[in-house]
Amino acid sequence: MSQTLEAGIPSAQDGGDRYKWSALFNTTLGVLLVSINESILIIALPDIFRGIKLDPLIPGNSFYLLWILLGFMLVTAVLVVTLGRIGDIYGRVRMYNLGFAVFTVFSILLSVNWLQGTAAGIFIVVMRIGQGVGGSFLFANSSAIITDAFPENQRGLALGINNVAGIAGMFIGLVVGGLLAPVDWRLVFIVSAPCGIVGTAWAYLKLHDNGVRSPARIDWWGNVLFAVGLTLVLVGITYGIEPYGTSAMGWSSPRVIGELAGGLGLLVAFAVVENKVSSPMFRLQLFRIRAFLAGNVASLLAAIGRGGLMFTFVMWLQGIWLPLHGVSFAVTPLWAGIYMLPMTGGFLVAGPISGVLSDRYGARPFATAGMVVAALTFIGFVFLPINFPYAPFAILMTVNGLAMGLFASPNRAGIMNSLPPDQRGAGAGMSGVFQNAAMVLSMGIFFTLMISGIASVLPKTLYRGLLAQHVPVATAAAVSHLPPITSLFASLLGYNPMAKLLGPSVLSHLPAHSAHVLGGRSFFPTLLATPFSHGLTLAFTFGAAACALAAVASVLRGQKYVHTVAAPLGVDGALVRAADLTPGTRRNWATPEEPSHPGAVRAGSGRRGPSGHRGPERPFDLNPGRPTGSS
Repeated sequence: MSQTLEAGIPSAQDGGDRYKWSALFNTTLGVLLVSINESILIIALPDIFRGIKLDPLIPGNSFYLLWILLGFMLVTAVLVVTLGRIGDIYGRVRMYNLGFAVFTVFSILLSVNWLQGTAAGIFIVVMRIGQGVGGSFLFANSSAIITDAFPENQRGLALGINNVAGIAGMFIGLVVGGLLAPVDWRLVFIVSAPCGIVGTAWAYLKLHDNGVRSPARIDWWGNVLFAVGLTLVLVGITYGIEPYGTSAMGWSSPRVIGELAGGLGLLVAFAVVENKVSSPMFRLQLFRIRAFLAGNVASLLAAIGRGGLMFTFVMWLQGIWLPLHGVSFAVTPLWAGIYMLPMTGGFLVAGPISGVLSDRYGARPFATAGMVVAALTFIGFVFLPINFPYAPFAILMTVNGLAMGLFASPNRAGIMNSLPPDQRGAGAGMSGVFQNAAMVLSMGIFFTLMISGIASVLPKTLYRGLLAQHVPVATAAAVSHLPPITSLFASLLGYNPMAKLLGPSVLSHLPAHSAHVLGGRSFFPTLLATPFSHGLTLAFTFGAAACALAAVASVLRGQKYVHTVAAPLGVDGALVRAADLTPGTRRNWATPEEPSHPGAVRAGSGRRGPSGHRGPERPFDLNPGRPTGSS
């Protein structure tokens, strides 16, 4: 009999092959629905705002634009650690099932919005936050449920399928939103409801807890400090991309500075509290596990690059490339999503394959290679002309998708394999924080870089172009000095930027030819092309640097290993059989008198027990793990 068992509950034996695949497909459905809902509104926003009769470009309405778009992502970033830890305490499947139900209820409520104007905007914001709470339950516990259900030699494949579905959902959401919103804006919310109902019923009927629970009191101070601190940081980043005073961005705003400083201060206080309480929300000592720390740092940097790439492509395609190729501004959101599909295809191909290979050879070679190739694709995008031929653009996107898929699956499996069984929920939640918060962070970084490249050139270029079309000097000066992000948001929302900024009152008094040129598809994209290329160079250079650093972090993760806990000794010194253990119960195998710990022991190491069996040698050693296979 093996001398080391993972928490004493070999999941494949408990539920059989049928259960583990049921767990994988259900959790993958849940994660896919959540990730689709993170991006589905990016393309659907124009139709939503037209449907509720709210103009998001009026300065007072920018709140609705930002919070309808980002509220869901912010909530999923903030709550995943808390809900993952609650899953560790009360049962991961129980919390996951509850999350599926909450997500489905708020999806249904979003689809029956009968309000208009600001009231409709507030209703959508509140309901999206509620939907995000349900999504947080799903994100926080899905990886832990899969890790509990699959043996270590199949986790790379299982987590790869789950993780790639989550990432691909971000791009699928763009297309789904573009297809459904023009028919009826409510369809972008209704589409989640039937899938949610099926998934919820399926989860309650088929899933059961077979992981290790760690009964503990809820760490209220830690939860509050972490949630409020991270919320302030992400809100500060969100408002940092808005103009402030005469500045093109809001980073000098006292409000933004206060939110960022206050949020960081509360996160420092969170770290202090977590090191002092007996049952912390998250054991910071887990970061002493090299594979966990390196994997999460690599995940953060990769997610920043991936998220920034998505926003950059959307602006590039909608604001310049598609209008220059004859596509009406009104339908550019849909076609932007369609033209980005090669990247999704790359994810779907590489993710499962790299997951299978990482089960055998470890995460490091595949995750590192993926980030190196991704960095090279960012450099390749720098050399594309602003009005590129589609073939090389599609090839680079496909290679980037393959590279990100090559990285994502092994990296996720490496992180989850490094965690102690009773900390998988909280550990998966913290990993989710790195990935979800990176989406908001990437938007702040890439928008800032883009605006920095545009702001120094666009005002003069736009002013001269407007004067050439006989726009009055005062009007040309006023429009050219509007914050550049106003024009970018206009194109992002499917509006003709010049028609929107000048308005019918100005266009109606211009010569017919000038009005036709200004209202056409090529005037604004042509003016924006040169300033935008400066911003693209900055953004893609940063993306390449982020992926290169992610490759370095991946190299530093060390050899492949899986967290193992030595089997406990019975009263007569004999090994306790797995069949004698009750699924869903907490088992302390460190020592009879000491609490369980976030550590690992090497297979075959430790002192011998009364019957000659080996037991744990250093119960609080956090980093050893069980090296297996190659690096």
